[in-house]
Amino acid sequence: MTSAERAPDTSPATVADLVREAAERLAETRVEQPRQEARDLIAAILDAPRFWSLLHSGERPSPELTAALDKAISRRVAGAPFAYAAGRSAFRYLTLAVDERVLIPRVETELLPEIVINLVKSPGGIAVDIGTGSGAIALALAAEGNFSRVIATDISAEALDVAKANAVALSATMKCPVTFRMGSGIAPVVGERVRAVVSNPPYIAYDELSALPVSVRDWEPAWALSCGREGLAVTAAIVRDAAAVLEAGGVLALEVDVRRAATVAELVATHGAYTAVRVEMDLTGRERFVVARREGES
Repeated sequence: MTSAERAPDTSPATVADLVREAAERLAETRVEQPRQEARDLIAAILDAPRFWSLLHSGERPSPELTAALDKAISRRVAGAPFAYAAGRSAFRYLTLAVDERVLIPRVETELLPEIVINLVKSPGGIAVDIGTGSGAIALALAAEGNFSRVIATDISAEALDVAKANAVALSATMKCPVTFRMGSGIAPVVGERVRAVVSNPPYIAYDELSALPVSVRDWEPAWALSCGREGLAVTAAIVRDAAAVLEAGGVLALEVDVRRAATVAELVATHGAYTAVRVEMDLTGRERFVVARREGES
C-alpha cells in the first residue's frame, strides 16, 4: 500500500482538539459542563492537575491518552459514574484506581481517617479497616498515621484485588505495612489486639436502594451499599465484636447514615464496653460519624 492509499490520520492534532471532540460527545449526554468534564477526565486519566489540558493545549496528545479518553467517554455516555469512567478517584492525598468491584470513595469519608489519626496520638499499634473496598481508608491511615501496621479486610475477593493493587501503586507513600484479609466483620482479626477499628460499612436499608441515584444504584456494588436490619446489621455486628479486639483506650470509629447516627450512638453506648461515645459531623454539618473508646486505661 502506498502512502497515498493509507487511511488519513483522524486523531486529534492537539490537546485542544482532543478536548473539543470529547466535549462534543459528552454534550450529547446530560453532562452539564461537557468541556470542563472533558478536561477533568484527561486530568484524572493522567493523574494530573485539572488545568493540565489548558497548559498543554497546543501539544499533540499521545495515542495512549487519546485511546483512554475515548474509552472513558464511551463509559460516561453509557451512564458510568465519572470515577468509573476515568478509572481513578481522589481520596485525601491519594489517587486510587477504582472500578465496579468497589464503591467510589466519597468526600465525606475523607474525615474518617483524620478523626482516627487525631485520636490515636501515640505511635505504634494496629489499625483495622473493616470493609476496605478500594483500600481508601486503610491506605490513608498507613500514609498519614503513626501505626505500626494496618490490616484491611473485606468480604469480597474482587474488592481486595483492587485494594492490593492500590497498595502496590502507592507503596512509596506508606509509613507502615498494609496487609489484607478476607472475611466478614471482625472475624479476620480475631486474636489480634488493635489500637483502632474503623469502618465505612454498608448502611442503606434494602428498601431504600430504589431511591438512590441511578449512577449509584445501577453501578456500585449493592453488597457494599446495603444490608439488613434497616441498614444497621453490619454496623451492629462491628459494634458488638470490636470490643473483643480493641485494646484498652482503643478507638472505634464508624461512618453512619445521617438518619441513624443517634441509633448507632445508642448501640455503642449501651454495649457496655465503650466510653466517650460521641457523634461527629461531616463537612456539611450532618451527623456522619460515631466515635468511641474501649473502656480501660490506655
